[in-house]
Amino acid sequence: MAGRLEGKVAIVTGAGRGIGRGEALALSEEGAAVVVNDLGGSTGGEGADQTPAEEVVNEIKKNGGKAVANYADVSNYDACEAMVKQALDEFGRLDILVNNAGILRDRMVFNMSEAEWDIVVAVHMKGTFNTIKHASIVFRQQRSGRIINTGSSSGLGNAGQANYAAAKAGVSGMSRALARELGSRSITVNCVAPGFIDTDMTKALPDAQRDALLGQIPLGRLGQADEVAAAVAFLASPRAAYITGTTIHVNGGMYMS
Repeated sequence: MAGRLEGKVAIVTGAGRGIGRGEALALSEEGAAVVVNDLGGSTGGEGADQTPAEEVVNEIKKNGGKAVANYADVSNYDACEAMVKQALDEFGRLDILVNNAGILRDRMVFNMSEAEWDIVVAVHMKGTFNTIKHASIVFRQQRSGRIINTGSSSGLGNAGQANYAAAKAGVSGMSRALARELGSRSITVNCVAPGFIDTDMTKALPDAQRDALLGQIPLGRLGQADEVAAAVAFLASPRAAYITGTTIHVNGGMYMS
């Protein structure tokens, strides 16, 4: 293990698959103990399955790390409080919170139902608030902490994703506000904004849409989950102690700022 996070404890939501899985593994490789949260539902948020979280925990332990599974729905306020308590009970502290849990209910706005709007906003935006609310109490008391939220290139506008784009833009705005609120206690709040990453969510897109999006990427390929995870591991590390309120775009140049 590289050891930049030796002795630290992290929560990673949505860590059973894809980007979240990569983030949990990357933090563990750096020495952190990890609470691996995943409801185990489909990309649309249906169902629940403990297997994805358990498989990541087993992989971390096999590699010599420390981890415990959590199966909470992040849109449940009380369940997120219990998740933070679990980290404290299992490992005695909490240092890093990575909000990655997310779902898709893509539809053009004139066809979108109220339920499709509500569930996407609940998971992405309310879920991010729920975990931060409870973790920030711990971080303020210990006068340290790293919060890393997940935005998206879609937050800059993507047809057929009004719910997802609005939620991701909201997460970015929330992150900037919280960076100002919490900075005096040495708590940093940042975002990573993945672009077109090779995950189950992108595999669910129609071929024509995938090809069109791929054509907009200057680097000419899909991103990989471990490339997003590398940005998260950096923001969690001591080298990022003076970085807060920022967004790191991991999108192959698809959107530039």
